[in-house]
Amino acid sequence: MRLLQFHNFKNFKDILGFLLMILLIGFSVGSASAVLLLALEWAFEVRSQNFWLVALLPLGGLLSGILYFYGSKESEKGNNLIIDQFFDPTKRLPWLMAPLVLVGTTITHVFGGSVGREGSAVQMGGVISDWLGALFKWLNPNRSLLMILGVSAGFASVFGTPLAGAIFGIEVFKRGRFQINYLLPSVLVAFVADFSCNLYPVHHAHFLVPVFDDWSFETVFWILIVSVLFGATAWLFAKLSHYFGALFKRIPLKSFWYPVIGGIIFMIPILLSGNTRYLGLGVEVIESAFIEPSLSYDFIFKLLLTTFILGAGFKGGEVTPLFFIGATLGSALSIFVPIPFALLAAMGFVAVFSGATNTPLACFLMGGELFGWQHSVFIFVAVYIAFFVSGKASIYSSQRI
Repeated sequence: MRLLQFHNFKNFKDILGFLLMILLIGFSVGSASAVLLLALEWAFEVRSQNFWLVALLPLGGLLSGILYFYGSKESEKGNNLIIDQFFDPTKRLPWLMAPLVLVGTTITHVFGGSVGREGSAVQMGGVISDWLGALFKWLNPNRSLLMILGVSAGFASVFGTPLAGAIFGIEVFKRGRFQINYLLPSVLVAFVADFSCNLYPVHHAHFLVPVFDDWSFETVFWILIVSVLFGATAWLFAKLSHYFGALFKRIPLKSFWYPVIGGIIFMIPILLSGNTRYLGLGVEVIESAFIEPSLSYDFIFKLLLTTFILGAGFKGGEVTPLFFIGATLGSALSIFVPIPFALLAAMGFVAVFSGATNTPLACFLMGGELFGWQHSVFIFVAVYIAFFVSGKASIYSSQRI
């Protein structure tokens, strides 16, 4: 069976050892995700009560940049480094990558950077899995499998979506290719990590989407239209992410100065307007998109601010901002589209993510886990159309096509 081809087991001892490795990786990564979530919750509280901290964003960027530049410059590649090691496992991931991304992401959130958390959890997961796998040398674990286990565990635990996390860990490495032989260990580690994370006082977002079963010709027409818009938005996010990253690299200075320059440009309009709506994760705005129609410009402001701040070198993830962009875009479209805004928000939530990461199956499962399986057909159509519309664009430059 292909499901059992992920490792060459010689005896029962090997099976027990492999299961122990899965449990150890899942518990460790789930615990690390809990630490990240608690740190970001603290950062949100501090920044919410001290708006003036936004003025120190350039200083925070300098601190984060120096830590990476002199601590582990290789770790600046982030998720792309994990993808590279999946295809060409030449050396172990730098152990400093895990604490650096935890500290760097927390710094960005304390000072108001418009970033997410998925990238941080995935990177910590990859490092933890890679180094814990070394403890089981007698099993000779596949390094590519260790990368999958780390990504699956990190994603599953940080969002509370074990099914989506298990598939994301396999699907993200190569567009349009799903290696089913890795499915069983990926599912096991994802559920262990999610369970472990929930042992801590962390909270995952929940959304209520009313049932909608109108399958008239008009409804199908609008579903196709909005799904295309979600895919185009995902394409734009990916392109701008790479554009701003390349733009800052053209500055003839050491890389730790990039977030200083970017931080100055970012903070000026925020301080002048006093608007904190687009800072940090923006979970409260995402949740409001399911309660009432969003502002028509919410999605574009978040898109521009997130791609710019990440391009400048600040640490954090892209996925929660993609959720924000997709949910607010879908919710805002309800003004013109005769479909309930909560359902449109749910479709956009996962569809924009699907198009930007080329992981439609994981996004479909995430839609079921977060919004209920009664909306499966709507979610399926949205994530796959967005996936095809976005084409080869991806926020992960190392992802294979």
